[in-house]
Amino acid sequence: MTARTGTRTGAWRSMLFIPALNERFLAKAAERGADAIQIDLEDAIPEELKEPARQSVAAAAQRLAAQNLDVVVRINRPWRQAIADIEAAVGPHVCCLTLPKVPDPGHVRAIAEILDEVEAERGLPRGHTRLVAMIETCDGLLAMPAIAAAHPRLCGMTVGAEDLAVALGARPTFDTLFVPNAQAVVAARNAGIQPIGYVGTVADFADEAAFAAKIAQARDMGFTGGFCIHPKQVPILNAGFAPSPAEIAWARGVLAALDAAHREGRGAATYDGAMIDRPVAERARNVLAQADALDSNAGPG
Repeated sequence: MTARTGTRTGAWRSMLFIPALNERFLAKAAERGADAIQIDLEDAIPEELKEPARQSVAAAAQRLAAQNLDVVVRINRPWRQAIADIEAAVGPHVCCLTLPKVPDPGHVRAIAEILDEVEAERGLPRGHTRLVAMIETCDGLLAMPAIAAAHPRLCGMTVGAEDLAVALGARPTFDTLFVPNAQAVVAARNAGIQPIGYVGTVADFADEAAFAAKIAQARDMGFTGGFCIHPKQVPILNAGFAPSPAEIAWARGVLAALDAAHREGRGAATYDGAMIDRPVAERARNVLAQADALDSNAGPG
């Protein structure tokens, strides 16, 4: 079995971090319902365990992929560690690498060049291994548009709240993180890649209602998925980044009302007390397309 290069819906709603050496969590990964499992070689692994963690990746990825899960690996930032991580992670069962602390587009392109070589050596099609860029430093923050468009392998971008707050000498609060996250959405959308994230830190998981509100606000901003570190965050992300029954009913009503208006020679209509026209119809079509994609993935395999 080979890994997919992205979910069947085209975007990961939930990406669950699991430390590479946490066998108990890895064994239960398929039960969590996440769109992607993100094996972590970075923050969750102490320095003295980096090499054993790397050695565990291939077998873990094969097992997860056999359970029909998208497998992503977060590598380390220092170049010597990053290259060792890439050598350990790239294979048929890993569809993506997450790159921490991306400083500029050149960093992405250098990683992509290394991937070209490793994929060729291992008989993988060029481009098999996609990339997600994490913006966690001041230089990366200033270069987000260029990073997002740096290479065709890039499929997503996210803001790393805790590390970015440290770089800014700030606390990871809503006021601190709102503007960087809004900028990340713009950069990602402009480059045609997935905006991943929400305004806040991934470490806040105790208050489920607050987390759900945070995800609803992120979806309003244009985000399409997010990272999580606890299994109970997964259903909140999956529901929050999917159209609700009310949204689906609204979308169908909008398109029906506008279709009727067009048949009468009018370019706009009124639906549910609001004026609707072409941009609103486009939003409605996007809602229905996402709902249809999710429905098509609900069955086996």
